[in-house]
Amino acid sequence: MSNQSLHDRRAQAMAQGQGALHPIYVDKARNAEIWDIEGARYIDFGAGIAVNNTGHNHPVVQAAVQDQIERFSHTCLMVTPYESAVALAEKLNLAAPGDTPKKSLFVTTGAEAVENCVKIARSFTGRSGVIAFKGGFHGRTNLTMGLTGKIKPYKAGFGPFPGEIYHAPYPNAYHGVSEADSLAALDDLFTCDIEPGRVAAIIIEPVQGEGGFYAAPPAFVQALRRLCDQHGILLIADEIQTGFARTGRLFATEYSGIEPDLMTMAKGIAGGFPISAVVGKAHIMDHPGPGALGGTYGGSPLGCAAALAVLDVIEAENLCERAQQVGEHMVSRLKRLQTRFPQRIGEVRNLGAMIAMELVVDGDANKPDAELTKALIDEARHHGLILLSCGIRGNVVRFLPALTISDELIAEGMDRLDEAFAALS
Repeated sequence: MSNQSLHDRRAQAMAQGQGALHPIYVDKARNAEIWDIEGARYIDFGAGIAVNNTGHNHPVVQAAVQDQIERFSHTCLMVTPYESAVALAEKLNLAAPGDTPKKSLFVTTGAEAVENCVKIARSFTGRSGVIAFKGGFHGRTNLTMGLTGKIKPYKAGFGPFPGEIYHAPYPNAYHGVSEADSLAALDDLFTCDIEPGRVAAIIIEPVQGEGGFYAAPPAFVQALRRLCDQHGILLIADEIQTGFARTGRLFATEYSGIEPDLMTMAKGIAGGFPISAVVGKAHIMDHPGPGALGGTYGGSPLGCAAALAVLDVIEAENLCERAQQVGEHMVSRLKRLQTRFPQRIGEVRNLGAMIAMELVVDGDANKPDAELTKALIDEARHHGLILLSCGIRGNVVRFLPALTISDELIAEGMDRLDEAFAALS
């Protein structure tokens, strides 16, 4: 059996819409390394798209899941519940930013968490409108595609989307969009498209994921909080990619010092086991009645066990602090690469270990180089390095290493990146 033979079988058996960025088939993975079925070793700078913040198969997480599966794997949280779900809710409620009492809801995917946030916001406010941001990514379901602010490949050909969804520009200094521009656009929406009294929620990623790893300035998030308070609008923080120590805080919203009304959590929550959560102010979360929220697999006992273990590992191994160190190491190397190729690397940016390198033509921010980005992702694989891309123009290389990665493995991976970049120059 080879990678190519499996890839050929996949092409015959699986829908092409569920793409495969790297045509290698995993045999085993440990911490920040992957081995394919042919025995080749790769350094993983993607972590399953920010899922494996605690690394592949962390022994504490693995042990917790093994213990749980020996007792039971599923009963349905809405039928016969279990203590681990209660314990996880208690921990998340305490960990969420702000002093207002919180409650949690468990579902299975990030998109489900976002959809339930919108349901809860509409129920609580009695309003229908939702404002999201251009470049944002909130999922692939019909409602979350409507919220997502990137057409290809997520929205093209899938409309129509639900009504009462509006988009404003996300502040982005590198591309000339100021905080004032974004706030003015919101005011324009309220003037021309929907009165604030019909807006249930504004949803924002503290750092845009698919959009290109642009971080919202704290002052802008604080201004959003004031705007929402002024008009009775709920503020939703989508922490699906930014949560669980990825940015150097447990949640990226902490950098702004504000308290969201609702938060979405997924990806890094459980080290690879499917579970997601909505955590929000208790009086808001309790507005929908019994039976109005949930799902058959929501709050999987395996996911709850894994998530509790992940929280323990984050605390025991100081992974918030480690995320800052990882970011510093990698950014230092990327900036050295940028000095060698200033016309091709437009900007290097990060918040903790959420790191991006934006590729351009002639050093011009307005000339995205998606072709080089794709070529670099492919070339890096041939050097044994797993990378991911993002950005609304497809020209950003994103780095999401496990927070448990060693300094030695970071250095080795960055050496491989240097080799791959040089090979394309």
